[in-house]
Amino acid sequence: MIKLMLISNEEKIIKLSESLGFDRIFIDLEIVGKVERQGHLNTFITDHKLSDISMAKKYLKKTELLVRINPFYDGTKEEVEECIKRGADIIMLPMFKTVYEVEQFIEYVGKRAKICLLLETSQALVRINDIVRISDIDEIHVGLNDLHLSMDLDFMFELLSGGIVEYLSNIIRAKDITFGFGGIAKIGEGVIPAEMILGEHYRLGSQMAILSRTFRNNVKDLELEINRIRKKEDEIKKWTSNEFEKNKIALIERVRKLVDNRG
Repeated sequence: MIKLMLISNEEKIIKLSESLGFDRIFIDLEIVGKVERQGHLNTFITDHKLSDISMAKKYLKKTELLVRINPFYDGTKEEVEECIKRGADIIMLPMFKTVYEVEQFIEYVGKRAKICLLLETSQALVRINDIVRISDIDEIHVGLNDLHLSMDLDFMFELLSGGIVEYLSNIIRAKDITFGFGGIAKIGEGVIPAEMILGEHYRLGSQMAILSRTFRNNVKDLELEINRIRKKEDEIKKWTSNEFEKNKIALIERVRKLVDNRG
């Protein structure tokens, strides 16, 4: 099953996260530059704090705790130290552009937590072959939102329909690095239906996805929606190669129509 990550600092949700079926709780400390990049979009920008890491760690046993820090800067080492001290299992570096930034980040972590890179800049895309040669990268997650902005595209799922995500998947997985991309909406929802995106996760060998902000509801709804995703996964795992191909072609057509309509 795909590892499902919920971005949340709500104590009541985190307390129940393991029984609800979340694989990871995602504390999001990234704020530097985010409003400038995404302020014109209908995106959710969190108000998470370092103290949320300590709070979440109290309740999590099997569920992993992932923390996204700010893009690489003079204070990255201090941020990493604080996250590790408070109990982060995985630390995610967003908006990286160079091999140097990745190497320094890995050195700061020093094998005390898993390394997750959030690939979401055009520079990182171009340099991916050099980046995957770096030792001790555990995971690379492709962030469709900021990457499509970086490439001046109209719609984030153009990265999926245009083959960029597949290109990255092939390079990343060839180095035995865990690969994931984007997020998943509730089954039956999304501009591109969630089940269609889920099919692409399986076709491309994705092992993780972030749950969209539509999942930030009450506990009863969360349990129901996670069960619906898992049921859909059971169906998708039985698809033939022809069914995966049909799903891919249908997604490409949907994205093309959406882009044309926006034009």
